[in-house]
Amino acid sequence: MKDDRTLDRLVGKLTLEQKVRLLTGATTWRTAGEADIGLREMVMSDGPAGVRGEAWDERRPSALLPSASALGALWDEGLVEELGGLLAAEAVRKGVDVVLAPTLNLHRTPLGGRHFECFSEDPELTGRTGAALIRGIQARGVGATAKHYVANDSETDRLTVDVRASDRTLREVYLAPFEAAVEAGVWLVMAGYNAVNGVTMTAGPLLREPLKGEWGFDGVVVSDWAALRSTEEPARAALDLAMPGPQSPWGASLVRAVKDGLVPEEAVDDKVRRLLRLADRVGAFAPRRRMSVKSSREPRTLLRRTAAAGSVLLSNSGVLPLDPAKLATVAVIGAHAAAPRTQGGGSAGVFPSEVVTPLAGIRARLRGRARVVHAPGPPLGAPPDPLDTDRCGNPRSGAPGVLLRVLDDEGRELYAEHRFSGRQLEPDLPPGAHTVEISARLRPQRAGEWSFGVGGFGRMTLTVDGRTVLEGTFPRETDDPAVVHVNPPVHTARVALTSKRPVHVVARRELVPGCGRATIVTAAPPDPDAASALAAAVEAARDADAAIVVVGTTEHDETEGYDRTGLSLGGHQDALVRAVAAVNPRTVVVVNSGGPVEMPWRDEVGALLLAWFPGQEAGAGLADVLFGLAEPGGRLPTTWGASFADAPVTRTRPVAGRLDYAEGLHVGHRAWLRAGREPAFWFGHGLGYTTWEYEAVEAPTEIAAGAAFTVRVRLRNTGARAGREVVQVYVARPGSAVERPVRWFGGYAAVRAEAGREVTAEVAVPARALRHWSEEERAWSTEPGPYRLMVGRSAGDPRWEGAVTVERRAVTG
Repeated sequence: MKDDRTLDRLVGKLTLEQKVRLLTGATTWRTAGEADIGLREMVMSDGPAGVRGEAWDERRPSALLPSASALGALWDEGLVEELGGLLAAEAVRKGVDVVLAPTLNLHRTPLGGRHFECFSEDPELTGRTGAALIRGIQARGVGATAKHYVANDSETDRLTVDVRASDRTLREVYLAPFEAAVEAGVWLVMAGYNAVNGVTMTAGPLLREPLKGEWGFDGVVVSDWAALRSTEEPARAALDLAMPGPQSPWGASLVRAVKDGLVPEEAVDDKVRRLLRLADRVGAFAPRRRMSVKSSREPRTLLRRTAAAGSVLLSNSGVLPLDPAKLATVAVIGAHAAAPRTQGGGSAGVFPSEVVTPLAGIRARLRGRARVVHAPGPPLGAPPDPLDTDRCGNPRSGAPGVLLRVLDDEGRELYAEHRFSGRQLEPDLPPGAHTVEISARLRPQRAGEWSFGVGGFGRMTLTVDGRTVLEGTFPRETDDPAVVHVNPPVHTARVALTSKRPVHVVARRELVPGCGRATIVTAAPPDPDAASALAAAVEAARDADAAIVVVGTTEHDETEGYDRTGLSLGGHQDALVRAVAAVNPRTVVVVNSGGPVEMPWRDEVGALLLAWFPGQEAGAGLADVLFGLAEPGGRLPTTWGASFADAPVTRTRPVAGRLDYAEGLHVGHRAWLRAGREPAFWFGHGLGYTTWEYEAVEAPTEIAAGAAFTVRVRLRNTGARAGREVVQVYVARPGSAVERPVRWFGGYAAVRAEAGREVTAEVAVPARALRHWSEEERAWSTEPGPYRLMVGRSAGDPRWEGAVTVERRAVTG
């Protein structure tokens, strides 16, 4: 590794223009190289769910991990670190140096549209989980990025929202996971789009203090994509790298600002030095590493194990696990069973090589043992799917998929290629490109009124068998890059198809400067009659030995760029669950969502299992849990309310541009405790396939201020099979001189034991669990006196209470 003196010599070899050029990306995903110092370009890629690489290309698949909320439910840092290693291996395979993960924002409100990309509601659990992922990624020489610094916890007006929060709230809640990331040695931190307390984050003082000063972060602060909006303020602040490029408010404007004395050249030198340190860490002073393509079996095994380990068994009346030997017929019900949501929407999306659906996983497990019947139930009202290889053929070659063409302003073909999907976000644009065209021969599964759609901005047309069914000019109404470049609105028209004869679908989108090039073509068959579909599902359930109902959210509910408007499942799903449960007491409901949903029928079903967005091995991991090959290992990383109306913190919409975090420290289970309300399921809740008795607890009665301590819990597996238990410690400070939560999470330890065996969990409680931020002293303070300790299975299920006394006050800077 190059030391600071060597880095200084390299900086000294560069002209001002060369240095400034390094501070803006060379492309959307690459930093600039510099031959004079032997520096190659560094490649970045989105990464929370998988490493996509530089292109949105469905022909270049990636390993698809369970969502971050599912990783937060693991409560298993070792497994998270393994997953970080998988992300790093994928990065090397795709020629990527920096993975834009983990997301360390919090589940502040259940309406957060990007819930699925964040770990939890709690700063301690989020920090520990994020640190583990960072260690796993960076141990293999790939950079990790802690994002989005800071308080970027909702999507509404996310480019401009000004979050107002006290220093104490920021320090104890929202900055805490980033502090843990720095302690783990993270190499990059991404500054968010939002402002905090009146200053946009790319120019905010929080980049200097506490990030680079107090915490000693020596890496690169990179902007979120297109978050940099001015030249001088971010340059004088602690932002280091503007992405994407090559255009940005820096470049020639920054050179002029330095020459005019508005930005000190020393500030530029510090940014370049940090960028070169990152380059050294990822090996960018040498040729790119090459990695041979290995069998996909090993990562698939890890992803399958993770899908099972992150699933949370919320309730169980002795129905799970199902015994295949006692089953003749199993009804699998719900549209999500055959077409699950494996990931959330937005910039973090990847293209998996294949997906094991819940229906496929269950059928594979029961093959030769029991009959599996699928009933999709009523339609969900979800957006129509893009054209795909199952339903479409290239009109030129006949191969499964679509024909992508780029035309000039006179309609002449400049470029054409075969693609697998009607969702093309980054079509190649040769010189003279004027129009993107996607066409296919669609094979209708049935006659009736179909819905066809085209997504994008500008003038668009859609024809079916030569007849224009949609035509118009659709202006861009947002600057949000996730909407413009990833998820543009789809405009639809209905067309009556009188037979199953293939039809020729052609969509064209004229390119408009500043509106991206993403083009989407969709088609959906006529919805079945809801009442008939519900009746068919009930009939299947009545005749089965067990019914497995898979319900979940849709692209309308959980996606980047939009917050949710409610927590209802919608699409007749509540009625479907109730109707099935009424005719089959052995009904298992599997919830396929990235964040909380209302489950008004939760007490009416035999078992309730939360599967999250489980990644590409969804069905395999689910089947392992349903049939007892694996125990559901997850614990809730977020409190789930019975209804949206009960949730104590819900606001995501700014007022006059401001979003006040008026709840302060009281988010998640802290907010529920403060409000005195009982949720459906507490933070930390989760059942297994065995039972546990907490036999004894050993904790110190006195500790020195600023000291960590350990709580030892002896427990016994009182069930009939081996299992895993997550022992949790919570802390309270009655009579505190400062405002405190009713109680807060202090730490956890997971243990395993065979049936009948005893095991001891050692829960390390860090010194930070007892401290608070003193705004008067601008320092951390630990109050002397007694603190209550609670040991239990969740924030709402304490099994033991004791006390520890801090001997004297401590203040740390």
